[in-house]
Amino acid sequence: MCYGNDRPPTRDDLFEAPPPQENEDRVMAVENLRDRLAETEARLERARAREAELSCCLDEMKKFVRVMEILESYLRRQYAEQQDRLARLYSSSSSSSSLLVGVSA
Repeated sequence: MCYGNDRPPTRDDLFEAPPPQENEDRVMAVENLRDRLAETEARLERARAREAELSCCLDEMKKFVRVMEILESYLRRQYAEQQDRLARLYSSSSSSSSLLVGVSA
């Protein structure tokens, strides 16, 4: 290794203390990063709470939709049964009225 006219670097050269202003800048940068990290963690916690709240609302809505589907199928079945009853009633009344018309003639 050739260092020219300079002496080889010593341990002190490699780990020389930064000037005081640079040290203050580093401390302020670290504090700034810690503050930003704390804000990010707080936002993340709020987002998780909101996600939990929305998940709960979604589950409630899913239950509501299931109940509505059950009610819809029940009402469709009731409607179809009523239509069948009316069709039988009309068909039986028209056949009995034709019998009455045939008897009176």
